[in-house]
Amino acid sequence: MRIVDVHSHMLPPSYLALFDEAGVDPATIDGFPQPAWSAEKALAFVDEVGIDYSVLTISSPHIHLGSDDRACYWARRINEEFADFCSAHPDRFGFCAVLPTPCVDESIEEARRALDDLDALGVKIPSNACGVYAGDNRFEPLYDFLDGREAVVIIHPNAPQDIPGGCFTTGPKPLFEFVVDTTRTVLDLITSGTLARHPHLKVVVPHAGSYLPLVAARLAGISRVLVPAGMMEPVDVDEEIDHLWFDIAGDIFPTGLPALLSIANPRHVMFGADFPYTPAPLIAARNEQLQTCTELDGIRDDVMHANAERLFNLR
Repeated sequence: MRIVDVHSHMLPPSYLALFDEAGVDPATIDGFPQPAWSAEKALAFVDEVGIDYSVLTISSPHIHLGSDDRACYWARRINEEFADFCSAHPDRFGFCAVLPTPCVDESIEEARRALDDLDALGVKIPSNACGVYAGDNRFEPLYDFLDGREAVVIIHPNAPQDIPGGCFTTGPKPLFEFVVDTTRTVLDLITSGTLARHPHLKVVVPHAGSYLPLVAARLAGISRVLVPAGMMEPVDVDEEIDHLWFDIAGDIFPTGLPALLSIANPRHVMFGADFPYTPAPLIAARNEQLQTCTELDGIRDDVMHANAERLFNLR
């Protein structure tokens, strides 16, 4: 079966150089080992696992480490390295560009450059950038621009600014904090009316929707109280969730995939590998489960490749 992967990562030299410049160890920020990446390893991986096409992004940590100027500089450098790699392998790889959020004007400029000049398939935004979440109204001009381009916007978790000390999840943030932070920013996008005001955005939520499948019914129910009380923007929660796109990267069995399919539009669910943060043998084993699991009966082709091909206009 053809496989299109919408959630994998590239760690180009410029991405690692920005942390060296700042004197920061990305593994310390995330509490998770930084994997090795190279063009040779990426090509070997897609051949080994049988992935026909992969959409690459920057993972975490986000590139803004306190300096607007340096974030903008590194965004340009990183996106150019992505473009160079993908243009050398156009039948196997595409990319979504990193933006120097929370800088708004500069993010619009970089999004325009990436989409028009670098052939980016879309953009990637972190769940929060320097503590500013995706539904914050300061991003409205950025979303106006992206909505006008009917752009794909991939969300990726980023470590939240404030985490209670002394608990296990303070260390390995991908275990819990990443999933929470993704859910937090998607709820923010829905309840702030951001998605309703920008109906042409194609927002991709990672990791089988994170915790959204578990709180979707609660959000819909509580909105019926908060909206009439003037404490929440009028919004059709079910409709906004129906418009979201989702990848299924991560540990989705036995509960994650069924939970996601209980709320998601099945034409908006897509395969994700999460290489190189997930080792190739684990991805291969998960792919075997996906080929036979009953949850995908009738929609397997859609999830494994056709939905992504529609979203990214892949031939």
